[in-house]
Amino acid sequence: MPDASPVKWHLAHTSWFFETVVLSKVPGYRPFDPRFAYLFNSYYEALGPRHPRPRRGLLTRPSLNEVMAWRAHVDAAMHAACADAQLRDLIILGLNHEQQHQELILTDIKHAFFSNPLLPAYHAQAAAPRPLQTLEWREHQGGVVAIGHDGQGFAFDNESPRHDTLLRPFRIASRPVSNDEYQAFIADGGYRRAEFWLSDGWARVQDENWDAPLYWLKDDDGSAKENSYAFTLSGVQPLDPHAAVEHVSFYEAAAYATWAGKRLPTEFEWEAASPMFDHGAVWEWTRSSYDPYPGFKAFDGVAAEYNGKFMVGQMVLRGGSTATPPGHMRSTYRNFFSPGARWQFSGIRLAEDI
Repeated sequence: MPDASPVKWHLAHTSWFFETVVLSKVPGYRPFDPRFAYLFNSYYEALGPRHPRPRRGLLTRPSLNEVMAWRAHVDAAMHAACADAQLRDLIILGLNHEQQHQELILTDIKHAFFSNPLLPAYHAQAAAPRPLQTLEWREHQGGVVAIGHDGQGFAFDNESPRHDTLLRPFRIASRPVSNDEYQAFIADGGYRRAEFWLSDGWARVQDENWDAPLYWLKDDDGSAKENSYAFTLSGVQPLDPHAAVEHVSFYEAAAYATWAGKRLPTEFEWEAASPMFDHGAVWEWTRSSYDPYPGFKAFDGVAAEYNGKFMVGQMVLRGGSTATPPGHMRSTYRNFFSPGARWQFSGIRLAEDI
């Protein structure tokens, strides 16, 4: 898939980031192999041309052993670089960047294994069945609320500056939509009834023959219904009815919300209400486009290309998922993907006006 990358590329790219963004500022540092700068740059225009993303899977060389030797070379240099207080912010950015790629490794390898007719498992340990969770509605009185990172600890540039936002009173669900609840949407003709869908989403349903979330597998009779299975990182498993539905696009999330007589929360509602519910099962689509906050300023230097250049044509997700590294989630984190993206661990939390 053009949007996904091989595991080896992710491993190499994170070494490239430390080498190019941090170690290039260390006097006397010599790159492990100057040719790798072209192969493992991701989207940094200021750093020169790069290998096309859709062709990353064709990079049979360097070998995995070479990539790991490169990382050992970078690690040795980073030990010394960590003593330089002037590099602290870039090093912390690099660590958080690597956590993002740890998550992307799981999302991308899951899609790669799903594309294999053998449907191999990434690991043998299957997730325990989730218990039934009662759906409750948490009320927020609205008003003027402060949104964005407060400056304590690390945050990406797109989480700032903290600013006031006016909210109307609303309710938000205590948990994400479950597989069982999403099954009811499918059974009621959700993928066949245009009235639930945004125009672009309905066109996508027709063009790509969507009839269930990505990775749901058909029963023997060809229908996606209650006794379906799903492809997981543990291979093919029975669909857990009480687990949060995942691998749905923004279009599917919005269609489900319309069918249910609700809506998706804005990212500002989600952040303001986040102390009232648990999150981290799935990334949760919001009804907010990915735009800069008032007064937004990108990181300095090369890192200026990190987030700001993507602030168009994307939707914000909040929370985190089972693939997100521990400690990487926070209520102000702004994830973002195109509205048709399905290979991420993305799900649905509902809201409504009071």
